Amino acid sequence: MEDVRQLIVRRAVKEIKDGMNVNLGIGMPTLIANEIPADFHVMLQSENGLLGIGPFPVEGEEDPDLINAGKETITEVPGSSFFDSAESFAMIRGGHIDLAILGGMEVSETGDLANWMIPGKMVKGMGGAMDLVSGAKRVVVIMEHVNKHGESKVKKSCDLPLTGQGVVHRLITDLAVFDFTPDGMVLIETHPGVSVDKVKESTEASFRVSSDLISQ
Repeated sequence: MEDVRQLIVRRAVKEIKDGMNVNLGIGMPTLIANEIPADFHVMLQSENGLLGIGPFPVEGEEDPDLINAGKETITEVPGSSFFDSAESFAMIRGGHIDLAILGGMEVSETGDLANWMIPGKMVKGMGGAMDLVSGAKRVVVIMEHVNKHGESKVKKSCDLPLTGQGVVHRLITDLAVFDFTPDGMVLIETHPGVSVDKVKESTEASFRVSSDLISQ
């Protein structure tokens, strides 16, 4: 499981460019903070009120007052800023976040995203994902391709309550990378050892294979 997560995270890091303002969703996306190249000037934003998140702290140096939106202890980088949640969401809604990398429960072939709740399970709130998918300039979703029952999470249409419709620009799973275009969902990359046939049999959604497919 750890290898799967690291595979996804390492691919997701390639989406980040020098100079970007980036929001990392709770869960697996937060691991990306430790993988950003040291020579990149990237400002990581958290909707609970911090611009300038650094890597996770080493054991014994955690500050319980310094946390991300997932309530994990973090570090800060030089030039970081603290502010209230309202100011943070103004940044998001104002279009100042270049890239949001979010986790997903389901993604549809039309780029719909479901990632905020499972009916019947208690949730503390919807979080900031609905604002991020509508306010960020680019939305990348990372998740495992199938659930623990072996069922595809890349679906014709989402069964879970939607976070947003047609909001996903790119999907990165442990099998492949997809883009969402006006002409539909496109397979653009497969991970090492993964065939196109394997992707097809693991995917409920309809998609076409790019003529420039990258096979790792």
